[in-house]
Amino acid sequence: MKALLPVLAAATLTLSTGLSQAAEGKDVYNQACAMCHVPGLANAPKFGDKDAWGPRVKTGREALLTSVLKGKGAMPAKGGNPKLSDEDVGAALDFMLAAVK
Repeated sequence: MKALLPVLAAATLTLSTGLSQAAEGKDVYNQACAMCHVPGLANAPKFGDKDAWGPRVKTGREALLTSVLKGKGAMPAKGGNPKLSDEDVGAALDFMLAAVK
């Protein structure tokens, strides 16, 4: 059991620092968002494209989150996966926004 304590402590630290949220955001992005945001299907802003994301970023995170949760234009609500939680969707949005800062 003593050998597991450092591992458990490291896992707890990782969760508390938000590193797992970034990983989860990337996972959600890969599962629900990448299919449109990598190639730019239906005018979806491409991942990491600061010019395409610029006007969207100016609207603020909450406006963007509302668009993702409800859908906008060709983008279906929650990227087409209604089983995603609002928190999962927010984590994916944060992952995408971090790429254009």
